[in-house]
Amino acid sequence: MNWEPFIEDYTNYLKLEKGLAENSVENYIRDIKKVKNYFEQYYPEISPINIRADQLSRFLYSTVKEGYSERTQARFISTIKSFCKFLIMENHRTDYPGKLLETPRISKKLPNTLTLKEINILIDGINLDESEGERNRLMLELLYSCGLRVSEIIHLKLYDLHFDENYISVLGKDNKRRLIPINQYCQTILEHYIKNTRNKLMPKRKHEDYVFLNRRGEKLSRVIIFTIVRNLAEKAGISKLISQHTFRHSFATHLLESGADLHSIQQLLGHQSITTTKIYTHATIEHLREVILKHHPRKR
Repeated sequence: MNWEPFIEDYTNYLKLEKGLAENSVENYIRDIKKVKNYFEQYYPEISPINIRADQLSRFLYSTVKEGYSERTQARFISTIKSFCKFLIMENHRTDYPGKLLETPRISKKLPNTLTLKEINILIDGINLDESEGERNRLMLELLYSCGLRVSEIIHLKLYDLHFDENYISVLGKDNKRRLIPINQYCQTILEHYIKNTRNKLMPKRKHEDYVFLNRRGEKLSRVIIFTIVRNLAEKAGISKLISQHTFRHSFATHLLESGADLHSIQQLLGHQSITTTKIYTHATIEHLREVILKHHPRKR
């Protein structure tokens, strides 16, 4: 049975009616296509209009056997439920096969963070004589100083920079825009990069407004930024498993350790719920526990 018309309509629904960001839509569609591939292999006669709850449960069991994490399983369930509700809304079916799917309990995983010393080592390790050196330093500075998501760095545009008011505007998840103060040092190197490096490139069509470009004049990709961070960490001898998101986690943790209130950190990070931000309180508590175990005279 052909799933493609349903997936195409679902894609338009997520984009146009739900107004989700491009990355969110891609995640939903990637997950639902995995469901499609499973059913095409094991239940080729089944389409979205006659799919059953027990068959969906078997799909989820297959993801467990394949070694997907609890968090990924929970994401699959969320996508399936969203897709089923869409089918009902579009009158493709009247029952709700996703109703009985149970989301697994997800253990809280504390994010990896860097110390200020480690961040300085990473940034100072960038060779500014290289063609992309100034750009890479600026990216890391913004990731840490402003707590930006990688997608927000990639899609940052020239008209998002408000130097007179000392803030930048970023487009976060679900196309929600927020304003973030920028310190004077970041602003100085940002202005210098635009004037002396970025403006000397020849941006390709439809890439003219992006702040960060590669040598071909195109906006950067997630993979490029991930590779840059990993190479710098290896060069600096940092053995922690880090990614571009580690700078965002470090930004939030360091603010909290320095006395910033949770609500302000929530606004800066662009979290919809304060519950998401609260994970950083656990990270801080773990840090304090380590301090006690290491330094308290009666730790035994």
